[in-house]
Amino acid sequence: MKIAIVTDAWYPQINGVVRTLTKTVEGLRACDHDVLIITPEKFRTIPCPTYPEIRLSILPGRHVSQQLRAFTPDCIHIATEGPLGLAARAFAIRNQLAFTTAYHTRFPEYVRSRILIPLSWTYAFLRWFHNPSEVVMAPTNAVLNDLESRRIGKPVIWPRGVDLELFKPAKNAEKIDSETKPIFINVGRVAVEKNIESFLDLDLPGEKWIVGGGPALKRIKARYPQVRFFGPKKMEELPEIYNQADVFVFPSRTDTFGLVLLEAMACGLPVAAFPVTGPIDVIGNSGAGILDEDLRSAAIRASKIKRTTARKHAETFSWKSATEIFASHLVNARVRQDGYHIADNPYKDNQGITRAIAAARNSWAGLVFAFHEESAFRQELLLALILVPLALWMPATEIETALMLSTVLLVFIVELLNSSVEAAVDRISFKKHGLSKRAKDYGSAAVALALVLCGIIYMSLGLKYYS
Repeated sequence: MKIAIVTDAWYPQINGVVRTLTKTVEGLRACDHDVLIITPEKFRTIPCPTYPEIRLSILPGRHVSQQLRAFTPDCIHIATEGPLGLAARAFAIRNQLAFTTAYHTRFPEYVRSRILIPLSWTYAFLRWFHNPSEVVMAPTNAVLNDLESRRIGKPVIWPRGVDLELFKPAKNAEKIDSETKPIFINVGRVAVEKNIESFLDLDLPGEKWIVGGGPALKRIKARYPQVRFFGPKKMEELPEIYNQADVFVFPSRTDTFGLVLLEAMACGLPVAAFPVTGPIDVIGNSGAGILDEDLRSAAIRASKIKRTTARKHAETFSWKSATEIFASHLVNARVRQDGYHIADNPYKDNQGITRAIAAARNSWAGLVFAFHEESAFRQELLLALILVPLALWMPATEIETALMLSTVLLVFIVELLNSSVEAAVDRISFKKHGLSKRAKDYGSAAVALALVLCGIIYMSLGLKYYS
């Protein structure tokens, strides 16, 4: 299939959404699918307010439309609700194309934690955004149930996976298990919605490590000088760091899944987290972690879990399986009728001010063509130079004057329509044909009737005032 994926989240961002899409695209291409991924990389962008690491594309509609129209995808998937996602959604709806969407993050909670917008407002936006899609792909059953309860789209499960070849325990894992001072680690964005301070405020034996960048990194580094901060790391660098730690502490209450949980467990790290959506679905009753509202107790108890237990649970998650499920949820973007679909017509995608400008330009071109190429149009123009002043000169009422001018305008309108019919017939063939002659004769008769009507109106009013 030709699959178009549109996302506002992409490199240099390093987060679960980007990793999920990266592995999904790799898996789709490995299955010989042709994948176009539209990201902010080729657009002019501005930093997102309060989160400069996220780049927002500026007025991407035309460029997104051009890419999608040129690619002619069999399936369209919109991964995010940002400017690119909005542009792709508008294109699909405008061109009567079916599409799927995904719900990766608890967007309303993130927004409220930053700018205090009521949850009801952002959930209303999500209903508007996702409801036209054929399905909304959610990472866990808990998120699916949440979407259903809030009447957001038609949710289905799209699980996540982990690269078990990249993320795996080190050969000296047994030695690490025997360390006397445990290392508690968190990997992810350093941002207010991640609730990292709930982890850093814990009184834990051993060290605390933070890996990742984000808008709150500078403030949190200053507040917790005893914590070791690694900053953002490439995915290939993470396994070595994971393998030096003993427990992965996940304090977030807003993540829909938490891909880092799988990465940590694949490296043999047991998890400590709150019993909320994400950890509940990933850890469950596997024994690979401890879920408790007392995060300190969870972290200490998790340090007793064997690394082999965590690794064994991670092995149940496969990117291959996740990608196959993703592909199964995709829908055919178009249902062709009589061999035609509006999305294939390059002249049917203008909108807004662009459409108005193009229409004005085309209208002017039509008038120029008519003047230069149609002698009948020029003759009617000469007639109008007589009739228009006559209508204004006659002592008629305003309605009568408007009626006379309208009939003159009607002659031009019908003449232009007649000329368009002739042009279309000639475009098909210059050869004589009964139906071609009939089409042109119909147009000519319409012009004649318009002229007759114009003459009757002028004569009637002339007789009224000058008889």
